[in-house]
Amino acid sequence: MSDEGKYTLETTRADKSVWLMKCPPVVTRSWQAASAASGSSGSGDLTQNPIVAKVVLSLDLLNPDESSAMQFKMEMAQTDSGHTPKSYSLNMFKDFVPMSIFSESNQGKLALEGRVEHKFDMEPHSDNFGEYGKLCRERTNKSMIKTRQVQVLDNDHGILMRPMPGMVGLVSSGTKDKQKKVTPTKGPEMKRTRRDRREMEDIIFKLFERQPNWALKQLVQETDQPEQFLKEILNDLCVYNKRGPNQGTHELKPEYKRATEDTKDNV
Repeated sequence: MSDEGKYTLETTRADKSVWLMKCPPVVTRSWQAASAASGSSGSGDLTQNPIVAKVVLSLDLLNPDESSAMQFKMEMAQTDSGHTPKSYSLNMFKDFVPMSIFSESNQGKLALEGRVEHKFDMEPHSDNFGEYGKLCRERTNKSMIKTRQVQVLDNDHGILMRPMPGMVGLVSSGTKDKQKKVTPTKGPEMKRTRRDRREMEDIIFKLFERQPNWALKQLVQETDQPEQFLKEILNDLCVYNKRGPNQGTHELKPEYKRATEDTKDNV
């Protein structure tokens, strides 16, 4: 078969008008069951294309121009057992994006089956509101049924869960390590209160007299001040070492170093 034959599209039914209906799952399951039953029984045209429903058109001849003059109702040929509605109202729409229906056979042949003329939304007819309400309640009750069950053990002493003799050594060391590891929990951080700016500057000068280089975390611990507040003061008083042996620490600017040394000399 050539490549042209593989992608041939049958268009003899391209102008055929078709309806597009949005069906509830209960209707789809009923039609699929009818199609499967017809395929497993006998042969012939009726069994190959089973009648699954009929559409009744009601027309108000006194007011034919009104939009509500034409009403569609679909009646199912057969329904599943239970409270499945048998009649449905079809709400017709004409204002939609133009669409066409395509099909593909088991042999891979593609065909254009027609263009969509009417689009319908389906809802239970008012005659079946009682059955539809019962069906909704059945669904709700089924969804509330718990599939998991709790089983009470007769032997509640835990004997069967204890390791048998000789099985203690089979426990992998990795499991013991996992059991020993405890994830550290961070306690709530205490809210630090800012001191006076000049008072903090004096404290920082005294700290730099003790040692020339300080990391930000060390200063937070020493002064018990908010980190952002300390950063503002350090930006004015210190230089941050980005590289070298004192990388990641602060040291006083040269002018403040000289002032500190002069103060020492005077003392």
